[in-house]
Amino acid sequence: MPCTPLVAASSRNWSIADGISHPSLLPGGAIPVAPSALRPTGQAVTYSGMQDFVTPRALETSEMPGIVAQFPHSAVMAKRAGFDGVEVHGANGYLIDQFLRDGSNRRTDAYGGSVQNRMRLLNEILDAVCSVLSASRVGVRLTPENSFNSMSDSDPQAHFGCFMDELSQRGLAYVHVLEGDMMSKAGALDYRALRARLAAPYIANNGYDLARAQAALRSGAADLVAFGMPFLANPDMVRRYRDSLPLNMADPATFYGGGEAGYVDYPAYRSEYLAA
Repeated sequence: MPCTPLVAASSRNWSIADGISHPSLLPGGAIPVAPSALRPTGQAVTYSGMQDFVTPRALETSEMPGIVAQFPHSAVMAKRAGFDGVEVHGANGYLIDQFLRDGSNRRTDAYGGSVQNRMRLLNEILDAVCSVLSASRVGVRLTPENSFNSMSDSDPQAHFGCFMDELSQRGLAYVHVLEGDMMSKAGALDYRALRARLAAPYIANNGYDLARAQAALRSGAADLVAFGMPFLANPDMVRRYRDSLPLNMADPATFYGGGEAGYVDYPAYRSEYLAA
């Protein structure tokens, strides 16, 4: 059976977007939304160039069902397109992650405060997505320490340990964890301890090279390892790792450029390179 890549199920559409957006991208200049009205530092990529993030408005409790309903719709579209499954993106400072972490979630209703309340939105989304796809075809991505998009949490070891316990009840395909901070690559959490609390396949990510990935698999620190920038820069990364071939280096200057440069123009390895 051919293996089709997973696709991320997103909450974004043209009428509502999380706080990591900009009014110029939304109909009528709508204000982006978030769990709480906290302005993140940084800038959004807009049609007129980079613009500072604005202060989002806090979502009303009554709006949550509409947010949740977008995710099974995305899953159905992915299934119709021939994908094998979906990954729910609860990471990197976007809407689900904003609800999970107490640095961005200051709510006092059923979606804020306790660990269970902060996970409520993710649980409702997973219930909805798993109503149209088997849980064995659904994964989740988490970033416990990532500070990208002004994210923080007062006790990520304890809080994400509880999230792992909850996710273990679902029979998911996997949980995909960015270990440490995406920008600095540094991390202070005990990810082996988090992994031990998860009764599902664990995918490790963030700064792995081949040697480190092999060591993680041998030690049981991970069931699988995900590669981002190496794969971006090497369309034949699997072959290069398998055959011990040198890698193209990713060029950060081309990231988020909006065009093809840096995304589809890295060359595959050619055998004549060996003779050069």
